[in-house]
Amino acid sequence: MEKKNKYLILLILGTAFWGISFPVTKMSVGNNAPSVFLFYRFLLAAAAISIIFYKQLKNAKIHSIVAGIGLAMPLTFGIHFQTLGILKHPSASQCAFVAGMCVIIIPVLKTIFYKTTIESKIWFSATLALMGLAIISITAQFSVNIGDVYVLIGTIGFSYYMIQVEKFTKRNNIIETLVPMFVTAALIMFIISIFTSSSEWLPKNNNFWTGIFYCSIFSTAFMYSVSNMSQKYITAEKVAIIYLFEPVFAAIASYFILDENLTWRLLIGGSLIMVATFITEANVKSFVSNKAL
Repeated sequence: MEKKNKYLILLILGTAFWGISFPVTKMSVGNNAPSVFLFYRFLLAAAAISIIFYKQLKNAKIHSIVAGIGLAMPLTFGIHFQTLGILKHPSASQCAFVAGMCVIIIPVLKTIFYKTTIESKIWFSATLALMGLAIISITAQFSVNIGDVYVLIGTIGFSYYMIQVEKFTKRNNIIETLVPMFVTAALIMFIISIFTSSSEWLPKNNNFWTGIFYCSIFSTAFMYSVSNMSQKYITAEKVAIIYLFEPVFAAIASYFILDENLTWRLLIGGSLIMVATFITEANVKSFVSNKAL
């Protein structure tokens, strides 16, 4: 099997891990500070990657270490706010759908920071996705749930992180950035936890440690390694589409783990977001040309 196909399968598996992590995080944190949960998550992920990629990391270049520290800032910002959103939102599956908007947000951020002209289909897709978000998020009182706001803010941070990874991966070994990135993220969460009154460093809740193990190994160490390395073999457009499986897996996992219902709001709004992301990545001109032939 070609490496490209192997990474394709691993990416789909990784998006399942990501999707399942939404209800797992909601169940694991409980009354503890989310920053403590993230501290252990990043720390254990850094340890796992250090063992798996020891040969490559021992010769890591200084610029890779510096880049890893820089990548930790938007990554930590994004995951922290997404975690807050998951804990404050009554539905973990809805949070996952909102987080899936990163494929819409990324081209918008590229326009802002790199002055790239946005195609008409991007504006259409963004509007369609926002309609889907409104259906999911707006309650009977026509107010947006605070959890949706947190997740959306975190998604913007994570989208910026993905743009920076794309830039670095083109000419460098992204694996060398993983450990310094996760260690820096753990340090940031440690500092936040010190100043959080609800922090409990050694909780007796078994669900907490089960969630730490799952999120650290599968949705952090595994998925970030695979997603970054896959860029050598799979185009960014295809990777972005594969990421759309995440909210689907999150909704299914929430149904089985948290007994959440698959409501019409979730189904209709989520469908609009997914359609919007497919339109964003579709090559309309090629499709029209092939039809003409």
